[in-house]
Amino acid sequence: MKKIISFVLLSTFLFAAQPKFLMPEEAFKPTAKLNDKMQIEAIVGIADEIYLYESALKLEITSKNGITIKDIVSPKTIKHGEDNIYKNSPKFIVNLKKEPSATGVLNVEFKLSYQGCSEQGLCYEPESKIFKFDVDSSKLDGGEVKSSLLKKIDEKNIIQNTKVKQQKLSESDTIADSLKHGNMLLVLLTFFGFGLLLSLTPCVFPMIPIISGIIISHGEGLTTKKAFILSVIYVFAMAIAYTIAGVLAGLFGSNLQSALQNPIVIYSFSAIFVALALSMFGFYELKLPDKLVAKVSSNSNRSGFIGVAIMGFFSALIVGPCVAAPLAGALVYIGQTGDALLGGMALFSMSIGMGAPLIIVGVSAGRFMPRPGAWMTMISAVFGVMMLGVAIWMLERVVDNSVVVMLYSMLGISFGLYLGAFENSAHIFRKSMGMIIFIYSVALFVGLMGGSGSMTKPLEFLKQSTLSASTKQNSQEVNFIKVSSIKELDVVLSKNHGKKIMLDFSAKWCTSCKELDEITFSDEKVKAKMGEFILIRADLTDNTQEQKDLSKKYGVFGPPAIIFFDKELNIISSKTVIGFIEANNFLEILNTI
Repeated sequence: MKKIISFVLLSTFLFAAQPKFLMPEEAFKPTAKLNDKMQIEAIVGIADEIYLYESALKLEITSKNGITIKDIVSPKTIKHGEDNIYKNSPKFIVNLKKEPSATGVLNVEFKLSYQGCSEQGLCYEPESKIFKFDVDSSKLDGGEVKSSLLKKIDEKNIIQNTKVKQQKLSESDTIADSLKHGNMLLVLLTFFGFGLLLSLTPCVFPMIPIISGIIISHGEGLTTKKAFILSVIYVFAMAIAYTIAGVLAGLFGSNLQSALQNPIVIYSFSAIFVALALSMFGFYELKLPDKLVAKVSSNSNRSGFIGVAIMGFFSALIVGPCVAAPLAGALVYIGQTGDALLGGMALFSMSIGMGAPLIIVGVSAGRFMPRPGAWMTMISAVFGVMMLGVAIWMLERVVDNSVVVMLYSMLGISFGLYLGAFENSAHIFRKSMGMIIFIYSVALFVGLMGGSGSMTKPLEFLKQSTLSASTKQNSQEVNFIKVSSIKELDVVLSKNHGKKIMLDFSAKWCTSCKELDEITFSDEKVKAKMGEFILIRADLTDNTQEQKDLSKKYGVFGPPAIIFFDKELNIISSKTVIGFIEANNFLEILNTI
């Protein structure tokens, strides 16, 4: 019933002039029977202009009573894009064999799984049906297929399919597959290595000033041992948060991190970092300024540890909502198998790998804590500025870019003056750093006034103003068709049948999505190649139910994710990209489609 309702909702957008799609039970009519030779004859009846994917069709014996499949005689497939498909109601002959322990008449459960699409542009959800047969095991002699039978089958253009074709997998699916078949210890070590690599991404960088600021805020008397304990608690809490969020996402197909990216949560957490920064400037004495965190962060070690754990837990969910191929692979594994234990262990191992460098940062902050005096005041101010930077960085997700650039500019100018950019008595190193920060921040301000708004190239507008009109015309523009629901996407897909299509899942609060726009999609060679595609952007910013349904339909656990469709609107799964990808690597993928 649930599938019928979802299908009706998908069809409501179609106009009278558009083709009428069949219901799933009209498009597919699977049947199976047991013949006199104790063979299962399975047929998937399909309507006109409907086809089945070879890779999605599975014939299985699910009962555990000594009866298994020896081999399967399958009809020939037809090439359809990069996939092999079945048409004209394919028939399969399943030859059975018995184990020595199997005797008498046994009840056998036979599961037939399939998935297909309409030639008119609609793909149906995977389906399966279970049939039960009473199999006389005395008639099974190991499941030998008579040569005469094979000859007759060959004459009818049917071939024997004894080996399952290995489908090309995307990076995340390959990782999910390794979870299914790999050694547990090796899998956990591999995911720890993935975590170490992810620690070098922008998703983890904002946590550096957070953990450093927490360590510094404990002030005089902080030992290396205590700094290590605090750092481990922070990372451990962060890992628990990632693991819980990941397991829930895998089991229920929802992204807990994206649910926390609403304006109220962002403003609140940004305010916490502002308050913590002000405490570092000496305005008041607070370990952690939020009411709840301040309550648990008293002078005692125990409550101080609780405060650090709270910051680590929520920082993981709110500060670093990035999805990469290893994370997606673990979520795909959990979603497909329901094995939350191994999937959760892999996520926890990956999270510890991500946090390992943070422990080093935290210990270093405690180890090199300066003694009370001018340097202590300076160090506290530096981390206060870093906290303000994190607060502004978080606001990027909910406010206009021009406001963010203005705030960064104001912060940089103020900090440059604080370091003594124009003070003759200031130390040469301090004065130099102050001057560099001041000049860059002024460039940000000038760029903003000139309409640039770029953090990496604030004065780009000066270069653009000198370009000739002809040069500007030669520059390719990347224009996406924006959608935020399954209905909107299906309309766009149906209008562009026969064309190459790229679907980009993105959100304003996604750091890696901005990297894709500013680095990868802005590359001239990439832009030229992307001009061959119909570009669609699925906006997941608001995390509405329609956006959740859209993500769930395509197995996307969070942005960024890029999916390609061939000219028949089939997903090219081996080309799926999860997370940030460099321009050259992305160009290689585009060239192979």
